[in-house]
Amino acid sequence: MSSHFFQMLLPPLYPWLMRDFGIGFTEAGFLATVFFVISSSGQALAGFAVDRVGAFRVLLVGVGLLVAAGIALGLCQSYAGLVVTAALAGGGNAMFHPADFTILNHRVSAARLGHAFALHGLSGNLGWAAGASFMGTVAAFAGWHAAGFGAAVIALAMWVFLLTRRAILEGKFEPRHAGEAVAADPTAPLDQFAFLRSTTVWLCFGFFFLSTGAGGILQNFAPAILTHVYSVSLALGTMCLTAYLLGSAAGTLLGGFFAGRERRSERVVAAALCLAATVALMLASGWLPAEALLPALFVLGCGAGTAGPSRDLLVRQAATSRFGVRSFGRVYGFVYSGLDSGLAVAPLVVGRLLDQGLFRSGLLCIAALQGTAVLVALRVGRASAASTS
Repeated sequence: MSSHFFQMLLPPLYPWLMRDFGIGFTEAGFLATVFFVISSSGQALAGFAVDRVGAFRVLLVGVGLLVAAGIALGLCQSYAGLVVTAALAGGGNAMFHPADFTILNHRVSAARLGHAFALHGLSGNLGWAAGASFMGTVAAFAGWHAAGFGAAVIALAMWVFLLTRRAILEGKFEPRHAGEAVAADPTAPLDQFAFLRSTTVWLCFGFFFLSTGAGGILQNFAPAILTHVYSVSLALGTMCLTAYLLGSAAGTLLGGFFAGRERRSERVVAAALCLAATVALMLASGWLPAEALLPALFVLGCGAGTAGPSRDLLVRQAATSRFGVRSFGRVYGFVYSGLDSGLAVAPLVVGRLLDQGLFRSGLLCIAALQGTAVLVALRVGRASAASTS
């Protein structure tokens, strides 16, 4: 939740930041690019750190960087300061996935992992919604500098809370049951970069790049796109973004039950993203009435969210089928850097389209990315099945 909260540190403030610093959509999108480029490269490195020094220590460093990002935003006086803020927040965000998923995979039995991933994803989606609401509300009433300091206080509280739970989060972890998949002999030397030769791992990276790039477009530009395509108010456009985030949270919770029942995780992912892509195409057509925008964005978010837990199980299959539990940190770190790469590239590309007045193209890009992600997910499922057979 803290990680996703800080992914929304700057986007809700774009209307104020663009006005105060005289920047356009491209410059605003570049801030997101900085955040996710730092997060993507840092996440791959953080995976190695998790496997070497432990997930808890890496997690503390990440939350500490989020505190610094909030303070930097509160003190910011220039566009360069916003870039520094985005870089600090991206560095903090980089630590979460390798640490979180390593802890979950070692502490939760395989039979319950679908639900665990769902709750993990649900809290992340609630973090997006809370971040958008908190930053926008505080900025409206007290200014965006105050919103930055408020975010720093929240991160500091989380850092202290983690310390109180150190006994649970820190230490040497062992598989919770005999059926835990361990592909490698734990006494054998470990090839640190063997996972980079795996087609399945690269396919997972590509899937994350495509699917999260679509979400990044909505998180950064949904209000602007909808106000221009459907001529609705900025308030309604912002409510549509909230509806998308809440739909994603509801879908993630629902996806936990599908993940626990369906052995072929890629089928759940494909069906959910097909639904989301269809709704995106309907929105791009421009013929939906304004009254249908809120439910349409909710359904779009629900489709994207439902895919989440099954997606995480798909990555787990890729990690354990060949490399064993000792590689969780580096595999999750690398694969989830694809998530950040997609979130880095998509806002920059679509920001240029929006600056040219091509607002409907943003929705078409969302549908295209999600449709391509479906094909890659199906390929990942086949590759994982082949490696375990």
